[in-house]
Amino acid sequence: MDRNISNIIERIKSAEEELEAELSKKREELKFSIENRKVRFEKGMLEEHRKLKTSLLSYFAQARLKHILVAPVVYSLILPFLLLDLFVTFYQFVCFPVFGIPKVRRADYLVFDRHNLAYLNIIEKLNCAYCSYGNGLLSYVREIAGRTEQYWCPIKHATRLLGPHSRYRRFVDFGDAEGYQGSIEKLREELGARE
Repeated sequence: MDRNISNIIERIKSAEEELEAELSKKREELKFSIENRKVRFEKGMLEEHRKLKTSLLSYFAQARLKHILVAPVVYSLILPFLLLDLFVTFYQFVCFPVFGIPKVRRADYLVFDRHNLAYLNIIEKLNCAYCSYGNGLLSYVREIAGRTEQYWCPIKHATRLLGPHSRYRRFVDFGDAEGYQGSIEKLREELGARE
């Protein structure tokens, strides 16, 4: 890999570590911690949050009509999401062992923790759960697709991608035939694939 690209990747990793440190400080400031994937608020915070919760009556009274009208369309995606979840999980269950690719842990991508926020009413919590499922599922699917791509076709595109998956930056440059031939097995090994 090009030295400049390697340096940029290292700076990105360093920035991600710095970001995590800042997020940790923010958690302290907001008086919560995470222990064994469980959110714990300091004493008194939950009561403060409950005081800020919007009642269902107020929530619906303040709701915009256009939001209420499109809600069935928004929630209609649940069926395609469930089917995608089923098919992609089945795909990795069957194919990844054949390719020797480690399976993606669903629980690492589908995170449901917003129900711990006492300032959300039941409708807001339902909306948050729906968004958590949709976005978590798409991240899970993206990781499965990324691992598949790293195994079968780890070549960058000729044009820039918006928001490529995390594995993409290690792929071989478009048009680098020698690099591809020399790197495909290394990239499979890096993935953890076993033949």
